[in-house]
Amino acid sequence: MGSPTGPQRQFPSGAAYAEALQHTQLCFQHPELKGARAELTRLGLPRAVSGAFASVFSLTSAASGQRYAVKCFTRHVPDQEQRYEAISSRLALLDPAGLSQPWKLGFEYLPDAVRVGKDLYPVLKMDWIKAVTLSAWLDAHHSDRPAVGRLADRFEALTRDLSAHGIAHGDLQHGNLLVASDGTFRLVDYDGMYVPALAGLGGTERGHRNYQSPLRGNDDFGAELDRFSAWVIFLSLKAIAVDPALWNRLHEPSGEFLLLTEEDFKSPAGSTGLRTLLAHADRAVSDLAEQVRSLAFQPLELLPPLDLAVPGPRTSATATPTPPPAGATAPGTGGLPGWMSGHLAEQPATTPATPVTAPPGGFHTRTALDVVVAVLWPLALIAALLLPVARIATALPGSLIPLALAATATAFARSRRTERVRSRAALDALTKQLAHVEDPAKAAAKLHKERTRFEAAEKHRQATYPRTQDELTAQYHAALRDAEQRRTRKLRDIAKKIDGLSEERRRALAKALADKQSAYIRNQLGRRSIAQSPPHGIGPKLVARLADDHGIRTAADFTGYRTVQNSSYNSTGAVLVLPGGRRADVRGIGEAKAAALVAWRQKVLAAAVARQPTTLSAAEQQPVEQNITHRRTQLTSRHTAVESETETARKQAKKRLEEAREHLARQNTAAETSARRKRQEFSRRTTEIQQNNTLHATLTTDVEAARSRQSELTYACYLRFLYRAS
Repeated sequence: MGSPTGPQRQFPSGAAYAEALQHTQLCFQHPELKGARAELTRLGLPRAVSGAFASVFSLTSAASGQRYAVKCFTRHVPDQEQRYEAISSRLALLDPAGLSQPWKLGFEYLPDAVRVGKDLYPVLKMDWIKAVTLSAWLDAHHSDRPAVGRLADRFEALTRDLSAHGIAHGDLQHGNLLVASDGTFRLVDYDGMYVPALAGLGGTERGHRNYQSPLRGNDDFGAELDRFSAWVIFLSLKAIAVDPALWNRLHEPSGEFLLLTEEDFKSPAGSTGLRTLLAHADRAVSDLAEQVRSLAFQPLELLPPLDLAVPGPRTSATATPTPPPAGATAPGTGGLPGWMSGHLAEQPATTPATPVTAPPGGFHTRTALDVVVAVLWPLALIAALLLPVARIATALPGSLIPLALAATATAFARSRRTERVRSRAALDALTKQLAHVEDPAKAAAKLHKERTRFEAAEKHRQATYPRTQDELTAQYHAALRDAEQRRTRKLRDIAKKIDGLSEERRRALAKALADKQSAYIRNQLGRRSIAQSPPHGIGPKLVARLADDHGIRTAADFTGYRTVQNSSYNSTGAVLVLPGGRRADVRGIGEAKAAALVAWRQKVLAAAVARQPTTLSAAEQQPVEQNITHRRTQLTSRHTAVESETETARKQAKKRLEEAREHLARQNTAAETSARRKRQEFSRRTTEIQQNNTLHATLTTDVEAARSRQSELTYACYLRFLYRAS
């Protein structure tokens, strides 16, 4: 079959297998399948149930009368023969008496078993069983709570059988779990089954998407493959056993799931189905739903088997709280609130503002410069008074020079005081710190505005998401309706044409016979020469004139006559009517002789009609039959093509829906992640505002105090300090 890395063998399509299985005595060599009778469609073709990798046909053996399901492969499966041999060997070792129920089916892998065209291909021959799928069984029995409960227990026992023998089915889902009439399971479709002998090989499929963990990949392959899907199915069965109304509430008619879908596992927060089960009044249902939700994003190898794990009770709201770990910030002790622990990224510790030591108010401890200035002022006053008396400076400005020098010296001495330098430095430092702390009132108003706008946008987004999902579903159903309407219209037209083939055949045969009779009569008329048996009154001269002048030699050369009025002689004459409608005016032939010619022709015609053939030979019928057979084959092929086109349209519509849903889910998940981060940011900013509020108030008070202290260091205060008693 080729290796995974080698060239992949091309397999026939399901339609090609169906064509080959019309002649099972030719395409099969196996004694049980050679000459087997296939279940047929309305068109007389073998009925196929097609999947991703194969088409399955129902065949009844001509040798034993046993009915089999024969799987014909349409796609390459790596190591196919090795896998089936290992699975067959492992299942053969299972003792039926040691199993909880007869869930395993007999099957046989037959290499080179069916011939399609010139090549031979393998098939899988399986026992045919009378059972219904799990979803079909629930459609009919979901209201029977005890029966559903027993079925849930049997399912758990089935998973225990598999786990005990190191086996994983690989695709546990409603279509592969059949329920027999005795209420026990039959497990079908072993294509992706894992047995210990296959350890080390990769997977061949991912399983049904509505039953698999979001973390399962295409290459996952091991004994843990069934664990997530087992929990999903067990939850569904137990929930329906408790509350049968859940089936009609969460299951869609003909839906490819039980109660939950892939979207419920990928986006639990936006899952209607999962929320319904989590909020269910019955604790067993809600606990199981909580278990499934917790398992959705755990690695497969860490998932507990269904038979070994029981969902533990969730922590009650009244349970004794666990004390926080050492170093954790408790609520009310500053920092983030306790409920936010683990929800926000760890924030760096806020560096407190460096405290600024405020200098004491006023001036203290005179320096030598202060003493000089204090002495300078009295001297300046004396000089200002004596200068005019000594007539050194007669003008008033000149007498003020000593005072100006004293004032300048005072200003210089004041500027050198450490109290004034420290006060200015402290005010500058506090002002800078205050400038770096945002105004809490403005920050809170801005934050409130942003939060209000964000929450409105989030509310709109959350309301839009389900509407968009509904729109996608509506588009999908509309596409299905369009495809079905096209299919019905085309099939109705094809059926009408098929039904009309009998009438078309009858008309074609009648036309062929009519053409044959017409040719025979023309031949007979052409063989009766006028010269050999001339009508009464037609002599040799007229015979020659008819032949030489007008080409009328046999009964086939004219069809009748018409009377004409002879104006010259005021009499009635006649002209002969030739094939094609032309007329021949033959000299010497009047109405009587024309009538004799026509009567002679009628006798010849009557004799030919009496002897004309009344049936077609087999060779003459063959073209008609071949044409009808060809038309029937064309219409049958067109019927098959319409079904194929419709199925393709359905798959394309489904693919578009799934892609659109996945895209929408990714967008929603990204939006939820962004919203969560945004709310975390709002919480962080709220905490910062709360922390900054106290700091801002403290700094504002300190700045005001620093300005007040600076007002005690004015020029006048310095002068008072110079002459104040120590």
